[in-house]
Amino acid sequence: MRDALSLPSTSGAGSVLTESLRTRTVLIAITFLFLGLFLVLPLVAVFVEALRKGWGVFFSAFADPDARSAISLTLTVAAIAVPLNLVFGVAAAWSITKFDFRGKSLLVTLIDLPFSVSPVVSGLVYVLLFGAQGLFAPLLKAYHIEIIFAVPGIILATIFVTFPFIARELIPLMQEQGIADEEAALTLGASPLRMFWTVTLPNIKWGLLYGVLLCNARAMGEFGAVSVVSGHVRGLTNTMPLHVEILYNEYNFVAAFAVASLLALLALATLVLKTVLEWRFDQDVAG
Repeated sequence: MRDALSLPSTSGAGSVLTESLRTRTVLIAITFLFLGLFLVLPLVAVFVEALRKGWGVFFSAFADPDARSAISLTLTVAAIAVPLNLVFGVAAAWSITKFDFRGKSLLVTLIDLPFSVSPVVSGLVYVLLFGAQGLFAPLLKAYHIEIIFAVPGIILATIFVTFPFIARELIPLMQEQGIADEEAALTLGASPLRMFWTVTLPNIKWGLLYGVLLCNARAMGEFGAVSVVSGHVRGLTNTMPLHVEILYNEYNFVAAFAVASLLALLALATLVLKTVLEWRFDQDVAG
């Protein structure tokens, strides 16, 4: 006898999996219509506006020293924030999945904090800590250290909003894998470092690369937190998203959409790499 609390069978005529062709067609059409209106159409509009006056004007937007500085700063911030988050993500995931300790649930909650806090609020927190009237302002002035309205502040804000991505990709993966492989390696005489490089890292490599990819995409596209701490100094503290905002506010629409199209291309490249990594991960699991 079927348990009264069990899920209903999916083999009946009323199952979602056996809906009529008309119902399935309507649901699929709604999905594609939504994606077309709110995702594909705006993306196409960015490239159309960027190329509205031709390729010459498009490429001239990147010849501007301020645009080059924004691109360079964006790549620099991502190159610093992503490796630091990689180290944190692996350490946090290792700690949470391999050890039991007091405060474990608190650590998991804190990792999710940037997902629930507005990026603008996180930027304001750094201003309150390191700004001219901030908590650490006297110490920073004594040693002539600039954080807010300078590159260090942008890096700190970017690290804050991106540090959950790698940890959140690795934690469920490492929980599913368990600790049997590591215990076997230690039993055979492997050192902890050798165990990590030869056992743990190969098991999590695709999840790790996937997390790094998402972290890098967010780092390059972050606007809210960076806008608060940057000071919008042209040629010095403007990342690509901030540079787009300035160009748009100055009614330089073609240049604004040209730089925005570069961000869109980076996003599309991220999606392609994401799909490849998911496919490789599925292949490894199936193998």
